Amino acid sequence: MSLKATYENVPSEAEHYFDQHRWEWQDRFLRGSTALYDPIFTPLFTSLFTALNFSAATASLLGAGAAAIATTALAIGIQALLAPKPPKPEDGKIPKVQSIPYRQWGVGRNRVAGAFMLWEAVGKKLYSVQAIAGHKIKSINRYWLHDDEVTLQSNGVINTGTNYKTNVQIFSRLGDVPEGPYTSITADLAAGGIWTNDHRGDGQASLGMICTSSTAELQQKRFPYGPPQLSVEADLALCWDFRDPDQDPDDPDTWEWTRNAALIMAWHQCFNEFGHHRDYRRAILPVLDMWQEEADVCDEQVPLAGGGFERRYECNGFDTTENDPKAATNAILASCDGWTCERGDGALLFVAGKYREKYLTTLTDDDIVGHQIEYDVLFEDECNRLIPKFCFPDIGYATSDTDFFEDTSAQLISGRVLARDANYQWVQQWRQARRLGKRDWLRLQEKVAGQLNVRLSGINSVYSRWVRLDTPNMLPKLNGKIVENRKSVLSLLQGGFVMDIMRHPENIDAWNPVIEEGAMPSTPPKPDADGIPTPVINLVQARPNGDSVYIRVVIIDPADETLIPVVRYRLADAGSGTPGPWIEQRVPNPVPSGGYIDISTTVVPSGKLFDIQAAFIASDGDYGNWGITANVTSIVDPTAPGSPVNMSAVNASGTVTVSATAANDNTRYLIFKRGTTAQSWAAATVIGQYNVTANQTIAIPNTPGAGTWKYWCGAENGSGIPSGSQASTTITV
Repeated sequence: MSLKATYENVPSEAEHYFDQHRWEWQDRFLRGSTALYDPIFTPLFTSLFTALNFSAATASLLGAGAAAIATTALAIGIQALLAPKPPKPEDGKIPKVQSIPYRQWGVGRNRVAGAFMLWEAVGKKLYSVQAIAGHKIKSINRYWLHDDEVTLQSNGVINTGTNYKTNVQIFSRLGDVPEGPYTSITADLAAGGIWTNDHRGDGQASLGMICTSSTAELQQKRFPYGPPQLSVEADLALCWDFRDPDQDPDDPDTWEWTRNAALIMAWHQCFNEFGHHRDYRRAILPVLDMWQEEADVCDEQVPLAGGGFERRYECNGFDTTENDPKAATNAILASCDGWTCERGDGALLFVAGKYREKYLTTLTDDDIVGHQIEYDVLFEDECNRLIPKFCFPDIGYATSDTDFFEDTSAQLISGRVLARDANYQWVQQWRQARRLGKRDWLRLQEKVAGQLNVRLSGINSVYSRWVRLDTPNMLPKLNGKIVENRKSVLSLLQGGFVMDIMRHPENIDAWNPVIEEGAMPSTPPKPDADGIPTPVINLVQARPNGDSVYIRVVIIDPADETLIPVVRYRLADAGSGTPGPWIEQRVPNPVPSGGYIDISTTVVPSGKLFDIQAAFIASDGDYGNWGITANVTSIVDPTAPGSPVNMSAVNASGTVTVSATAANDNTRYLIFKRGTTAQSWAAATVIGQYNVTANQTIAIPNTPGAGTWKYWCGAENGSGIPSGSQASTTITV
């Protein structure tokens, strides 16, 4: 399908704008630097090309390409230093103190403190109000004073159990319009005009706090760190899910909270007050099918090494109006290995990080007029260790790193470790950071990058993420290879378009969680005021039990037999967007295994999203702090999938290509294993596990070494129920 755009008439507003800036844009155009990204530039360039005696059709074609831009996650070297970035996750828990603070906004779930709007001491009380988001948010889940987590009574007074006792009262507002005032604060400050009932903060999510000083002897004990710094865990922006017919893009009251990276990108581009302000009717609706598919890709269930699944790409982060909107755009793209391109008609193309043939185009020798390709990198650009970094809620929403990727052979040649960071600061799942890190690591190992000067005949490839090169004469080394379009801009002096490319790894989507998932980052237990550690959840999983479903929760063993684990769960939405009541379940006699404690809940309703938390109870009955909130959807499918079909293994120079096709049923995953002919399916080694749909074929390369080998392929449904049998084949290498 051609992605060419045609403009027959130039809007009068664009003509007026062009008349004011004619010589500026002509100068940029003649210097070949027309990397322009605003939708207005397409008709401007159309007007310019027509004025330069291009035909109307050619002018509209050239104008359509002027706004092309592609962006993906990893930037290294000078690019990483210059790229705008949102605040670090740990910066969010410190409230800003300045006369006119920048407004903050956020998506997903984050720990935030915002900025002080009020900080006033009257008598023995301290009053404060903090603005945490310049838009309506879904909820506030947890509260901290400094790094001490506190819980609230119905009137906002904190519960006993911390040094603060009941000397602190906390309030919150979600940002409704109109919003309600903090009456407990205005009752004391309104008379002096300091803070009145008119200080509502319509449309602004905020926190209020009243601290009451104690006697001189107890003041240091009550407030050991001075005036408390209040921060909260909040579920932030509500976004339009264009897959839900009940949600109206023109009615924010119908929107829902989400962590889906594609939905968040659409919100930031079109609806975020602090975003790019695109018209969704122009940017999203013309390519709605693409956006819906990419949102589904982000929601795909990826298998975990310990069992269960997690969504492929979730996004959680916050930013301030101090930064350009592109800082958040880059952070969102990094969270899903995303790619964007603005089409000439203003439609915004978006592709998440999962290779698909449908987004592949071809450039031939006839489409390329020049090239500059580098088949290796300079020593100062070498990277033989890549360290993925992400925001880890288990350590107080601070930056952490995962197991790194490295090439020890390259380190020996270089004589030292040449490490680079891969920054995924809007990612909060360590396994997701590992998956993203592997994709960028494979790209770095290709070491093939450069530029192509593309004729106008190759315009469709400008709007495609992946390009196959059919170039036996122009680029014989890359003939038949796939490259990734990193960025394309119009430059007629270079032949039409300049396309920045990078060699695309053939196995970029391969992921074996058993081998590649790595270990959970270190989370040293942090005792609360009573010395009880806070548990760390390693895994949550919905498990079928006949026609019903229960929740499996795996926590790290505290190595203390006196502690009783307890889990609690609730419906994330029991109706009208409010969560249901917590249901607790104790495990009085846990049986640790391999450093973990495995807990199973009672039967829960199926097809619902649940919040899960865990805590420890000491021998005297005191509760420790509840851990971070995990989420799981109780999907249950008791029907086993069919065995895979069309299993084959083909040897080519020692590399075996193994392939199988999913049955035409509820198959969700294909699992490939390899072993000897004497081994069973259970004893064989997993070599790959892949998300699939009915009738989908998966082919993977494997290098087993000389000998006779047996390959198996089994299937699982969305609830982890395996197929009754597996397909298999034997081959001699």
